[in-house]
Amino acid sequence: MPLALSILDLAPIAPGQTARESLQASVALARAAERSGYRRVWYAEHHNMASIASSATSVVIGHIAAHTESIRLGSGGVMLPNHSPLVIAEQFGTLESLFPGRIDLGLGRAPGSDQNTTRALRRDPMSADSFPQDVLELQGYLRGKSRVPGVQAVPRAEGEVPLYILGSSLFGAQLAAQLGLPYAFASHFAPDALHQAVAVYRDTFRPSEQLAEPYVIAGANVFAAEDHDKALEQREISYRARARSMISRGPGGGNFTDAEIDAFLASPNGRHLSSMTKYTAAGTPAEVRAYLEEFAASIQADELIVAHQAQQAEDRVRSVELTGEAMAAAALRG
Repeated sequence: MPLALSILDLAPIAPGQTARESLQASVALARAAERSGYRRVWYAEHHNMASIASSATSVVIGHIAAHTESIRLGSGGVMLPNHSPLVIAEQFGTLESLFPGRIDLGLGRAPGSDQNTTRALRRDPMSADSFPQDVLELQGYLRGKSRVPGVQAVPRAEGEVPLYILGSSLFGAQLAAQLGLPYAFASHFAPDALHQAVAVYRDTFRPSEQLAEPYVIAGANVFAAEDHDKALEQREISYRARARSMISRGPGGGNFTDAEIDAFLASPNGRHLSSMTKYTAAGTPAEVRAYLEEFAASIQADELIVAHQAQQAEDRVRSVELTGEAMAAAALRG
């Protein structure tokens, strides 16, 4: 079976760019993904991050769905402890009713924010402890089999909204296996436990109504360009900007020179930040394809979800196109 290829769009707000421009770029990227044969595009819930425009994840999904025709769209993910299961069931039931057969619901238990933002969200710090129960409650609403007497999610779509468990640790792997759900590992920024988590998931998987066999999605970063050096330059610019943002909590914040950023990333304190992007493909389409195929084979992934990380929107769209074309050509030859 050919390797499925999907996209995680972080809806980045580049220095000097507005959120509106970022979301317009996300529409262009999703359209390019649709033309290029990608299976789905997911958007992540983050809060209080000036460089990410996808905090209202369900709203973004609806907007993108209205501007595309067939590609699946979903959350990668909704941080369920930030919300009541009923509200998320209502949101995604509405999306599936409007765009039948196109909506996914990926779920995570991290806050997607810092401690102050967690308090501003009115989130109970202990709410992550009830994540497994909340997933089951949400699943019941979506299937019309509510676990709360007398309470139904309205609207409830006629079609299924498939659930996915997202994670970067063994907890998510164990939960996805126990519930018989697909498992997506955030290896694009948290690579350390990837192989162990996938092994635990496969070894302990229990079939369910949604899924008969384990299904693994793994994340990777991509910079694809016609020219090898151009792709490497895009990677360098993007990761420097990322380091600046994480150091100063804002897009392009901090008056650090490139040399200072490079020195930090090479220091003991900065190496952890560098290691977060361990799984990155950068180069020509052929080089990116070879990297992604080897990466997928190393964990027997069923699907890759790639984050095209070039800072300029037109470069991200071109990276989407080149990668999709290369992977499609390889599948035809195989």
